[in-house]
Amino acid sequence: MLVPGAAQAQEAVDVELVLAVDVSLSMSPGELEIQRHGYAAALTHQSVIDAISDGLHGRIAVTFFEWAGDFSQRVLVPWTVIASAEDAEKIAQMLTASPSQSARRTSISGAINFASDLFAESPYKGVRRVLDVSGDGPNNQGPSVTEARDALVAEGITINGLPLMTNEGYASSFDTSDLDNYYTNCVIGGPGAFMIPVNEWSQFPEAIRRKLVIELAGASAPDELRPHIVLAQASPAYDCLIGEKMWRNRSWIWREQSP
Repeated sequence: MLVPGAAQAQEAVDVELVLAVDVSLSMSPGELEIQRHGYAAALTHQSVIDAISDGLHGRIAVTFFEWAGDFSQRVLVPWTVIASAEDAEKIAQMLTASPSQSARRTSISGAINFASDLFAESPYKGVRRVLDVSGDGPNNQGPSVTEARDALVAEGITINGLPLMTNEGYASSFDTSDLDNYYTNCVIGGPGAFMIPVNEWSQFPEAIRRKLVIELAGASAPDELRPHIVLAQASPAYDCLIGEKMWRNRSWIWREQSP
């Protein structure tokens, strides 16, 4: 007998996966389009479908949102199960149905906190829970990125990263040359956390596909996918507030650039 108001049992899945994608103004329209189509292609790729099928339950739950500033988050795909190629194709269609909308600032911490709410609201129960963050710059708005990371990791959630080191957008003045190190020391964390840098946009489709397969397969991911992956590590000498400091000092950057 179902008691009125009683909580419903959560559907079991192998992974609850949150995909958080940067759409700050430093990204050009072309880059935004590459991102959308790259994720759509990766989710429907046979290697990703096989990784899903090989799981204990043979299904995962995915949600996809785009982010920029501290309060700029937009969900494109609500929590949805992928258990077949047809399921993945439906999500791909959602991702390519409309163009991305850019917004000001870069708040990785805001994205992490938003993802925390998504996990809390998930109607699924994953064997693993993973947040996948891609972005082309350091945090420059909102709470400390390390505080947001540590709070989410404390919930048993792994944060993986895809730093975009292409330097082709509009706001190169706020780029960091070692964004991969920033993600390694300040963003990713949790059991088995890793990041894969993208140095040019031609690498993006393969990088996101490889990253998804590893996230879905976990410890059983093929060894050939693992080279060049950087695991989470903490360096006391690394300044995780570099983005905030660059933003505060933007006035002298603009003076240096003026004729």
